[in-house]
Amino acid sequence: MSSPKPVAPAPKKPPTLQDKSPTWKAVRPFLLGAMSGCSATMCIQPIDMVKVRIQLQGEGTGKGINANPFSVGRKLIAEEGFFSLYRGLSAAIIRQCTYGTTRLGIYNWMTEYYTPKGKKSADIPFGIKLYISVVAGGLGALVGTPADAALVRMQSDATLPVHERRGYKNVVDALVRMAREEGLKGFFSGASPTVARGLAINIGQLTTYDNFKDYFEPYLGNGQTNRFFCGFLSGWVAATMSLPCDFIKTRIQKQKPLPDGTLPYRGFFDACFKVARNEGLLAFYRGYTTYIIRIIPHITLTWVFMDNFKIAFDNMKI
Repeated sequence: MSSPKPVAPAPKKPPTLQDKSPTWKAVRPFLLGAMSGCSATMCIQPIDMVKVRIQLQGEGTGKGINANPFSVGRKLIAEEGFFSLYRGLSAAIIRQCTYGTTRLGIYNWMTEYYTPKGKKSADIPFGIKLYISVVAGGLGALVGTPADAALVRMQSDATLPVHERRGYKNVVDALVRMAREEGLKGFFSGASPTVARGLAINIGQLTTYDNFKDYFEPYLGNGQTNRFFCGFLSGWVAATMSLPCDFIKTRIQKQKPLPDGTLPYRGFFDACFKVARNEGLLAFYRGYTTYIIRIIPHITLTWVFMDNFKIAFDNMKI
């Protein structure tokens, strides 16, 4: 009886750049966050512009609302030109370079740290995922607040009377003037709702994507179809959870002092109370269609870009 043939050992994978360079390994999660966030933002900026314009309608009365994103978009192009849809793009990119890089970088780093050896990120317990999402979302939102405030102001400027417009030239001019004219108060205008929105959107987004992808893998495979579909579901959850905070954030960041020098809203909870009293609870979901049209593509594209950038990075060798 012949003896069994020895099984040849599996060939070792050649070392990647991440294996050889500790510096690259540390930088990689944050570079992934910046590249995927900025790439998605370039695609959806016009939708975000329309969303902000819808949210700024009917302030204080809840009347005269046009929530049709196509109608608002057509009016915007007709009155202010096609490139008005990209107003604030520089601020949006800077926001992703701060907010997106921080939140997705911390998320990637913590996910790699907490993933059980030999398993997938979908195997991380939900409690740990929630903790990762809160830390990444909260820190990212705080870091990104100045650029976010500049973005909202640039997008809403044309809705103000001519004598009240700030007329920021670009995001650098906006940030410099905010610092000079308002100090840290202007820089962190709307910090509370921004952080609340960041927590809500990150809990909805970061706790669901890997699990959706793992669940649908037997049906959709492990390719682009699964990434797009699960990114869509993750974005829908995140958008639904975060819209009320986004609505209040827009109102607070856009506000200007009244004739007596006071601000319309004293803070997050005061704004919530006044909107609920004057405009009704459904006001918090004003622009829901536009918001999910804006958020779902951004989150979907962020995940798709990130997964593909990861594959490209993992194949880099030195």
